[in-house]
Amino acid sequence: MLHPSIAAAYRVLETGEPITRTEALLLADLPGELALDLASLANKVKNRYASDTEALHACSIMNAKSGICGENCRFCAQSRHNHADIEVYDLVNEESVLIEARNCVTEGVPHFGIVTSGYGYKKINAEFQRILDMIDRLHAELPELQVCASLGMLGEEPAAALAEHGIAHYNINIQVAPDRYHALIADTHTIEERIETIKLLRKNKISVCCGGIMGVGETMAERIDMIFALQELDVTVIPLNVLVPIDGTPLAGKESLSVADIVKTFALCRLAHPRKIIKFAAGRETIMKDFQGLLMLSGANGYLTGGYLTTRGRDIADDRRFASQIASFN
Repeated sequence: MLHPSIAAAYRVLETGEPITRTEALLLADLPGELALDLASLANKVKNRYASDTEALHACSIMNAKSGICGENCRFCAQSRHNHADIEVYDLVNEESVLIEARNCVTEGVPHFGIVTSGYGYKKINAEFQRILDMIDRLHAELPELQVCASLGMLGEEPAAALAEHGIAHYNINIQVAPDRYHALIADTHTIEERIETIKLLRKNKISVCCGGIMGVGETMAERIDMIFALQELDVTVIPLNVLVPIDGTPLAGKESLSVADIVKTFALCRLAHPRKIIKFAAGRETIMKDFQGLLMLSGANGYLTGGYLTTRGRDIADDRRFASQIASFN
């Protein structure tokens, strides 16, 4: 007999209409033995409704400015409020960015993101202009590459400038349910500042890459609130991160979530966002390890490859082979 809650997932598969928050809460309570059924249905929804984006969205990022960030995000090694042992440097030069971007093209990774530490750019200053120049050079020398960025909070002028310079996607995560941001992530800035940046990006017709991180102390219900907040913001790409606890941060030693909970989260995100790109980012190979393939078959249709700013990632060539195996299931 069909479990009553699973019926909601079948409805999404049949109609393409997302689950409601009430349905998501019921699905989250499914017993462990039904988690694979939920994952399978989410994967079928992905195949039916998100296949027109691209077979598997792959991106790589470069830590173009590292450390000395004045924000106090509890999970982040780059905050000067924390005490992680990381490499610290100012904005790199254009040649360094070009070398990394060329490697992406050589390895067949179509999306390349320039990432900087810090609060962000409310005005166009000399440093931001250097980033715009980097973007222009990448477009000129590697026209096949989709150039992305994650530069923190933005003001009107920087957001408009990124649009003019042809940025493909801009990443800024809400991380957790908005009403839990202050308690679980940071109190040196507000979630409203992040949301305002998302609205500015959308106003300038820039595709927004926005997701969250799980395992920072949130409940499953709060994770669902985050998923539905993303629905309201109508973002294009949703990166889901699993906390990688880093020594020197307040979340060092944090116990990992269960695989079943993470599988359910990915599946619920897909059922709430049938047509979006859902990207598995941090924690894929370091936390999920033997189960990362299962996560990629729970509704995800994208992944971050290479390094994760201050933590090691997975070799791009290994990921290319991994992706080809995942594709054989779809």
